[in-house]
Amino acid sequence: MEYIYKENKKDAPVFVLLHGTGGSETDLLPLAQVLAPDYNVLSVRGEVKENGMNRFFRRLGEGNYDWEDLEVRSEALVNFIKDKSQEHDFSLEDVIFVGFSNGSNIAMHMMINHPETFKKAMLFAPLYPKNLEGNIDFSKAEIFLSLGKGDPIVPEEQSNHVIDIFEDGNADVTSIWVNGHSLPSEAVEHGRAWLNR
Repeated sequence: MEYIYKENKKDAPVFVLLHGTGGSETDLLPLAQVLAPDYNVLSVRGEVKENGMNRFFRRLGEGNYDWEDLEVRSEALVNFIKDKSQEHDFSLEDVIFVGFSNGSNIAMHMMINHPETFKKAMLFAPLYPKNLEGNIDFSKAEIFLSLGKGDPIVPEEQSNHVIDIFEDGNADVTSIWVNGHSLPSEAVEHGRAWLNR
């Protein structure tokens, strides 16, 4: 996988940056810098191509996931993060997922499959169009969600579904609403306040 690793401060938390459709491993670096410049960064490029655009997993249409592909690529990404944690000497406990859109979606899938490993995430414009069988134990998880009113890609009921998945698992959830499918400065400011609370 193509990636950037940047150590800013030994033993600081590590942002795992996961871009949206059409993005790359450089997209969210400025966001990380604004959120917490001392945090270390592992930024990954999705390996799937959709009409030439980078993604983390295949889909069959807007909001219609190839769940089998998501499962395979999610586990590959988990193993990649584990490998990098050993290579760069950071703890998986220190990982904070920071995702936008497609990146948020694979981050959420990794957390659902590995709630004991990944416990902190900032998810901007997430979509998870599936009902879980039972609740996941997210009682040790801290989640920041930025969701869109009038989002043309994620219906409001689906945004509420994301909130429900985490709250039903007893996560500590902070959610804000912004306009559309976006990552505006207000979301960044709220996210920074959440990190520093």
